[in-house]
Amino acid sequence: MKIAKGIVHRYGDNVDTDVIIPARYLNITDPKELGRYCLVDIDPDFAKRVKEGDIIVAAKNFGCGSSREHAPLAIKAAGVSVIIAETFARIFYRNAINIGLPIIECPAAATAIKEGELVEVDFASGSIKNLTTGEVFAGQPFPAFMQGIIDAGGLVEYAKKGKEG
Repeated sequence: MKIAKGIVHRYGDNVDTDVIIPARYLNITDPKELGRYCLVDIDPDFAKRVKEGDIIVAAKNFGCGSSREHAPLAIKAAGVSVIIAETFARIFYRNAINIGLPIIECPAAATAIKEGELVEVDFASGSIKNLTTGEVFAGQPFPAFMQGIIDAGGLVEYAKKGKEG
């Protein structure tokens, strides 16, 4: 996927993995079912509102807390195409890339973009366009190998393709 376009769901600082997917749902193995409980403790209607391709915008330290891979899996399974934040917790950042969920650090965009706005992200250039306001932000494009992991759907699929190719 080279471009994502969706409606913004906005969150603040320090959204931790325990609220992204609470521990009581960690025994779920089906990603689609996991997605139905995404953010349930801080936004009980999120899974009902989110549409395929929507975007999460957050403030600082998104994905802090435990290193559970379930958190980015739940977000991806809920239909989110990309997360834009001021900063991410490092383990969450790596887990997101490993499962093929694009995330972009861009403090200016994360501060300016509001709930419900329509946003488009070009992964090749790192450009973030707020289609509601017309503002454009310069995010950091992924290095080629990271884009390859995301395009493959995650690290496991990327590795399989490497062995096949």
